Amino acid sequence: MDRGIIRPDVPRGTEKKKTGGELLTQSALDYIESHYKERFSLRAIAGGLFINGSYLLRVFKKHTGFTLRAYHNHVRCERAKELLSDTDESVSEIGEAVGFVSSAHFSHVFKKTEGCTPSEYRAGHRADWEENGALYSE
Repeated sequence: MDRGIIRPDVPRGTEKKKTGGELLTQSALDYIESHYKERFSLRAIAGGLFINGSYLLRVFKKHTGFTLRAYHNHVRCERAKELLSDTDESVSEIGEAVGFVSSAHFSHVFKKTEGCTPSEYRAGHRADWEENGALYSE
């Protein structure tokens, strides 16, 4: 599944044939998105792709601008934002649902990634929705 993350500047239909590094990076993106709830492990990601971990780190960073760990956290936070916006689950439950072992670590990573705590994110989005009449409009 190509999400345009590797080469967002190339209009659809004009892409060149992907290089080995681009294919490897796409495979790593897919692997992380499928396994984001699991504890981050370079060994597991590289092993799942049958590639050397050091090589994977270099290629992934070159093609995405992200480290593997940063992308893993990014995916977790994106999923958490969906849950914070769409559910009434507690912040701790959401952190656990996206793979964080402790709510303190979840809050720390979320704030580092998103610039606000999970509670602040939820409050901001709920306020926006209530203002626009979109929340609980059934």
